[in-house]
Amino acid sequence: MNRGPRFRMSHRSRTPEVLVRRESMTRSAATTESSPGASRRSVMVSAAAVGAAAVGVAAVASPASATSGSTPTAAEPTTGPRAFPADRPVLFRRATVITMDPRRGVLTDTDVLVRGTTIESVGKRLPAPPHATVIDAAGALLLPGFVDTHRHLSETALRGVGADWTLGNYFQWMVQKWGPLMRPEDIYAANYMGVVDAVNDGVTTVTDWSYAMLTPEHADAAVDALVAVPGRARFAYGNGFSPDLGWVLDGRIDRMLKKRFSGRPDQLVTMQLALDVNGSMGHAREALKFARDRDLPVTTHAGVFQFAEDAQIKFLAETGSLSPSYTLVHGGALTDDAYRIIADSGAQLSISAESELNAGQGYPPTAKAREFGIPVSLSLDTVAWWSGDMFSMMRATLNADRGLAHLRAHEAGRTVASNQLRAQDVLEYATMGGARALGLDRLIGSITPGKHADLVMLRTDTPAMTPTINPVGQVVFQAGRGDVDTVMVDGRVLKHRGTLIGADLGRARRLIEDSLEYLRSKIPNNEWEQAVNPPQDAATRS
Repeated sequence: MNRGPRFRMSHRSRTPEVLVRRESMTRSAATTESSPGASRRSVMVSAAAVGAAAVGVAAVASPASATSGSTPTAAEPTTGPRAFPADRPVLFRRATVITMDPRRGVLTDTDVLVRGTTIESVGKRLPAPPHATVIDAAGALLLPGFVDTHRHLSETALRGVGADWTLGNYFQWMVQKWGPLMRPEDIYAANYMGVVDAVNDGVTTVTDWSYAMLTPEHADAAVDALVAVPGRARFAYGNGFSPDLGWVLDGRIDRMLKKRFSGRPDQLVTMQLALDVNGSMGHAREALKFARDRDLPVTTHAGVFQFAEDAQIKFLAETGSLSPSYTLVHGGALTDDAYRIIADSGAQLSISAESELNAGQGYPPTAKAREFGIPVSLSLDTVAWWSGDMFSMMRATLNADRGLAHLRAHEAGRTVASNQLRAQDVLEYATMGGARALGLDRLIGSITPGKHADLVMLRTDTPAMTPTINPVGQVVFQAGRGDVDTVMVDGRVLKHRGTLIGADLGRARRLIEDSLEYLRSKIPNNEWEQAVNPPQDAATRS
């Protein structure tokens, strides 16, 4: 019987609290799965990964006693209102662990021990190390953090503005008119709130597809914000406002690499290039060679808008650019020849079903990916238009794939005998698939001893999560943002009991509100009203 997570009710706040305690125990001889040499692993310390100072308390404070933290500077990691004790092991006790490791599967009533940045052990009744923080996770679902391989964080201040947009509306207002208005401080505010939002929702790694890097100062601001919130991030450096790709070659990328990035994959913020490229663009070949010479991964919108035909894919293949480190976003309007080229190269597809279905960017190509054996990850694209919620994206991906199969079966006068895309598949896309696309699958993406501890714990005591019969199906079809109880990135707890404790939400809100106020001051009222409520022509209404 599923008892759900163990909770107690605060008489003062009536807020359910997952019991957390510290245990001081000597290790027993109990059998556990341990990472060989885990204690010898070095812990990387960077501006984005510095832990909060040890507070020496016996238990984490309850939400009712939380106090506001100080406001950090641009380059400081935020500690939030209630930091977990630093430098202490964390033991998740008695969870249902969805490992996403094919050798382990789903493990019930299982403990996960995190020491430093690393998952040290996964097993039954693990002994708690001295001074460990123990999270009683009985009945809760513990899974790897979600990995988003394409999101335009610069648009965060304009959340929801494009609910009724077409793709033409998006380019008209967001890209052509409003994008050039953004100052470096607007980029900082958007990225800061964007990563806070991602962490809050269980997205422990987010790819900032930064097309709005008008100047090197914009890029510095973007990276400053990614570093300031201790989530894991991939900075995809782009400049969609340049008429060609000459900006890649003018020294700014090399300066950024030297100044900000070590080249180590376990750095919390890593870098790739965001290049919307085809053979007709100036400096296209040189820019792609630049990336190859530096082993820089590249991400490109493909099979959409001006890249809706196969010529782009053939050009990328002809230049030797396609490889397992190359991510093609969307990819829904290509022929079988293009999919075959992608499959042969090992390149990845980043599918954003809410985006493809709403913006007419081809159909989510999960069936083609399955047919040709192309690796898939999921991405959330933009909160200016869509949800920014991986639970919604997994459902949209499944619905699109199954809906198309049912439509084709109906047209042929038959029914679907079995679903080809399964809940397990889309959860894999959202975790290991994303890690693989970013070249981080040896570090994250599954709950495996020796990997870095990017974890999400979902509560199961809510009506929507009770009972839990099929854990994977529960995550994909029943769970939502409100069920995200605890989030850990690189061994650091950033959210607990449903409350952010490793990121400053108050500061994020102030920054984003100031940025929106500035942007609104630059956008004429009639233009704003037309954008929020775009006209609907008679042909569309009928």
